[in-house]
Amino acid sequence: MPFLASLRELNHEQRHTVLASFLGWTLDAFDYFLLTFVIVGVAQEFHTDNKAVTYGLFLTLAARPLGALVFGRLADRYGRRPILMLDVILFSVFELATAFSTSLTMLLVLRFLFGIGMGGEWGIGASLAMESIPAKSRGLVSGLLQSGYPCGFFLAALVNWLLVDAIGWRGLFVVGALPALLVLYIRRKVPESPAWRASREAHGRVGALDAMRGHWKLAIYLMLLMMAFNMFSHGSQDMYHTFEEVNLHLPTGSGAAFLLVALLNLGALAGGLFFGAWSERVGRRRAMIVAALLALPVIPLWVHGGSLLWLGVGAFLIQVMVQGAWGVVPSHLNELSPGAVRGTLPGFAYQMGNLLAAGTATAQTWLAAQHGHDYGYAMGVWVAAVAVLLAVLVWLGPEARGVGFGDGAS
Repeated sequence: MPFLASLRELNHEQRHTVLASFLGWTLDAFDYFLLTFVIVGVAQEFHTDNKAVTYGLFLTLAARPLGALVFGRLADRYGRRPILMLDVILFSVFELATAFSTSLTMLLVLRFLFGIGMGGEWGIGASLAMESIPAKSRGLVSGLLQSGYPCGFFLAALVNWLLVDAIGWRGLFVVGALPALLVLYIRRKVPESPAWRASREAHGRVGALDAMRGHWKLAIYLMLLMMAFNMFSHGSQDMYHTFEEVNLHLPTGSGAAFLLVALLNLGALAGGLFFGAWSERVGRRRAMIVAALLALPVIPLWVHGGSLLWLGVGAFLIQVMVQGAWGVVPSHLNELSPGAVRGTLPGFAYQMGNLLAAGTATAQTWLAAQHGHDYGYAMGVWVAAVAVLLAVLVWLGPEARGVGFGDGAS
C-alpha cells in the first residue's frame, strides 16, 4: 500500500525506535486514563464527590510542564535514549504507588508526581523518533506516534472492563506499573538519535537560552496552540466515561460502555494515521484545520445519537477528527523547533498547553451541573467552541514541513 510505503522504507533500527516511542506514549496514556474510568469508585471510597476526584486529572496535567522541562533539558544534554528510560521508570513507580493511597489527598499528591513523569515522555519520544527517520516519513510516523494516545485509552478501557470487578480500582493501578518493562526493550533495541549525536559532535553543548534566542514568540505561540489542542482532546475524552455512567446509564464494567470507548479509540487510530499521512501531501496546517472543522457536524451524533448504534458512530467519527488533527502534532512541533532544544521545546510547549487546559474536566463537570448534570451538553458545547479556536490558531501560525534535522535525519 502506498499509504505504508514510508514505513517499509525504514531500516531495522528506525523501526525499533518508532515502535519504542509509540509504546512509550501508549503506556503513558494507559496509566493516565485509568483514573478517568474509576472517578465514581474513588469518590465513593473516599466519601467525596466526583468533582473532587477530577482534581487528580487537573494535577496530573498541571505537573506535566515541569516534567517536560526537566526531562527535556536532560535529554538535550545527555541524549534522548537514557533519559527516556529514566522517565518511563519514574512514571511507572508513581502509578504503582497510587494503588496504595490511604486518602484522597495522598492520591492527588501521587497523581501530581505521576504527571511530572508523564510530562517528560512525549517530547523525548517524539524527538527521538522524528530525528531518526527520513523527512518524507514524518507525516505517517507522526500520526502513528500520536495514535499511541488513543491506544492507551483503549487499553485502559479494556483493562477496566475485564478486571475492575475482580481487582477494584486499586488493582488497576497495580497493573499500570507494567510499562516499566518497556525500559528493557529500549535498552536492547533502540539506538541514540543520530541527529542528536551529530549536533553534539558539531556544536557541543548549547545552552537553552542561547538556542532559544529569536524564538520566544514561537514558543509562546506553540504553548497557546497546544492549549487549544489539549482542550480539544481532553474535552472529548476525559469525561466520556462519566457521561456513559450518568447520562447513558451504562454501568462502568458493562460491555456497551466498553464498546463505545472501543469505537471512540478506533476512530482516533484511523484519524491519526490518515491525517498524519495526508499532511505530507497537503501540508501540516491544512490537514489540522480540515480535521478540526470537520468535528463540528459530528458533535450532535456523538452526544445525542439517540441509540447505541448512532452513539457508536458518533464516538468513532468525533475521534477521527480530534485525533486526526492531533496526528500532525509530533511532526509539526519538531519541525518548528530549533535543533538544540528539540528535546525540550516540543514537549514543554505541549505540556504547558496541558497546564493551560488542565481545568477542562472540572469546567465540564461544572457546566454539566448547570444543565441538569448533562455531560453530553457540556462536552458538545466545549468541543464545538474549541474546534473553531484551534482552526484559527493553526491558520495564524507558521509551518516548516520537511525541514532538515541535520545529517542524522537525512
